[in-house]
Amino acid sequence: MAGSTTDGRVLRGEETRRAVLRRAVAIASVEGLGALSIGRLATDLGLSKSGVFAGFGSKEELQLATVRAARRIFADAVVAPVADTPPGLARARALCESWLAYSRARIFPGGCFFYEVTAEFDARPGAVRDALADCAREWHQVIADALADALATGGLRPDTDLDDLAFALVALLETANSQAVLHDEDTPYQRAGRLLLRLLRAEATDPADPALAQVLA
Repeated sequence: MAGSTTDGRVLRGEETRRAVLRRAVAIASVEGLGALSIGRLATDLGLSKSGVFAGFGSKEELQLATVRAARRIFADAVVAPVADTPPGLARARALCESWLAYSRARIFPGGCFFYEVTAEFDARPGAVRDALADCAREWHQVIADALADALATGGLRPDTDLDDLAFALVALLETANSQAVLHDEDTPYQRAGRLLLRLLRAEATDPADPALAQVLA
């Protein structure tokens, strides 16, 4: 009986933590990580402050847990859907299109969670900035690896600077997110879709090649 009671408490604790983090990522994507507080989350979810505090212990730990939760949501929304896309330019393009779809669909109410909170912490040394920097490096590397596969499979010119191209693609996506959220319109996403194709075509070995032309159509 004691074991069942303990298991029930653990499950309730896990459910509470998940509910808190779902609310936390939604708030932070609009208002920033600084807007998070144990009291606010408890009130929003109808929970006790002590119950929420027990799950995190400090505001910084709450912020870090929120970043980790957002990272999992991002991976599920952006990276996982293109896992079966063949390596090469097709996957590089698919990742970019998947990112635009993620921002467009408002998986996070404020658009891209990481765009919002990175601007808040980029000049503030500490564990939260380090966690956000790791997420940014990870996403850049996902794109760079996809481009490296495109180079290895003959889709990109041998002299392509993969890091420069990855940087340009990520910057384009983030600008589309910012402008779309600011102006509440879809045009920036459409423009970004056209421009990312121009960037890839400019570095492709032969954009007229039927196989590449299909990918870059």
